[in-house]
Amino acid sequence: METKNDIMACRINGVIDINTSPELKKKFEKVVKEKVPKVLINLERVEYVDSSGLATMVEILKKMRAYGGKLKLSNLSGKVKGLFEITKLDKLFDISDSESQALGSF
Repeated sequence: METKNDIMACRINGVIDINTSPELKKKFEKVVKEKVPKVLINLERVEYVDSSGLATMVEILKKMRAYGGKLKLSNLSGKVKGLFEITKLDKLFDISDSESQALGSF
């Protein structure tokens, strides 16, 4: 995680599933606790997300929105983007094609 112009940028690698979701949730507890106003999650290197991963992402989004924070996602692979579209989560999340596009849209 790195901060640029008051935006915390996070890059996630691998998979977000039942095994890795608790760790992801734990890392974002600090973000929520500190009420970080703007967070970008770059999913370029994520090849798979399961239902628990989606639930964790939704939980992070809800907690951030509760204090007025903004969460954006970028660089979703075709497979991951398709999953967000099938589950209609593409309507809930602010998703950009590139990190620079997401950073410019805060």
